[in-house]
Amino acid sequence: MIRNLGAEAGPQWEEPAKKVRLFQGEGLLASLGIFGFVLAAVCVVWMLLYGGEVAPKGDVSKAASFNAALGIFLLSTAAILPLSAMSTRGKAIFRWSYAVLSMYSYFAENVQNMRGMNPRFAEGGTVFDIAVAAGFSLVAMLLIVFYCVLAVAFFRSRSYKLRPEMVLAIRYAIMAILLSFAAGIWISLTGGRMTGGNGNIIWLHGLGFHAIQAVPLVAWLSERTRLRPQERRKWVHVAGAAYILGLLEVGWQTWIGGAMLEWSPLPLLALFFFLLSLGAGCFMLWQSVISGKSSEVSSPSLEREG
Repeated sequence: MIRNLGAEAGPQWEEPAKKVRLFQGEGLLASLGIFGFVLAAVCVVWMLLYGGEVAPKGDVSKAASFNAALGIFLLSTAAILPLSAMSTRGKAIFRWSYAVLSMYSYFAENVQNMRGMNPRFAEGGTVFDIAVAAGFSLVAMLLIVFYCVLAVAFFRSRSYKLRPEMVLAIRYAIMAILLSFAAGIWISLTGGRMTGGNGNIIWLHGLGFHAIQAVPLVAWLSERTRLRPQERRKWVHVAGAAYILGLLEVGWQTWIGGAMLEWSPLPLLALFFFLLSLGAGCFMLWQSVISGKSSEVSSPSLEREG
């Protein structure tokens, strides 16, 4: 479990939760996230008109999935950035750096695939193709470096004090994202997503990034319950730790070259842990619904007493 930084939550922790909102001041990154969905839609139209594959090595369907994935990632990052407790200057540096790097990523992925070239591996390409591929590799590494800087901010006590449950969930999510980044480097080193006999690194790469939506959602629901802070954090721990354990099982299965969609111990363990994480989220959803109904029932009673 991740150790909570700072003192146990008490009344002093509850008030700041209303002051920092998700997406607060992050319109640029949120807009770039939405732009990814627009590009994905353009790619879908392209595929309907011309098909997905573009000779000799392009595949617009891969560009479509990349656009949507990067769009979701940028939207999620825009949501959590206000909770990092970074300085105004620090957030501005991260924001604009990620904006520039993301725009290059959109450019390389879409233009190269539509030109019939692999944006990452430019074997047999022109000088332009080689330059774009080299730039893409550099951009990928810079995206990882800047996110590591952001990760450090979330492990400081001043970030935790803003919204304890949410920041706790973000810490777990960031660890999952770092595993995804490691999987991306793995793909680059092997020259593709397949490894061993049937191992597909894209499972680890993709599932890790989705932690930034899945685990903070549990925390967001917990904030809307009437559970004690310690209880809320306990369920966030369950959701986050189970998600990380599921990813580790996925990574292990991939490392030994096994397929994820097979009836073997490691995929089944991964499924168990992901279902456990989902179960924690479902329990928080149920608790938030109960809390909402309790508020609706108590309000008329208070009005009559008044």
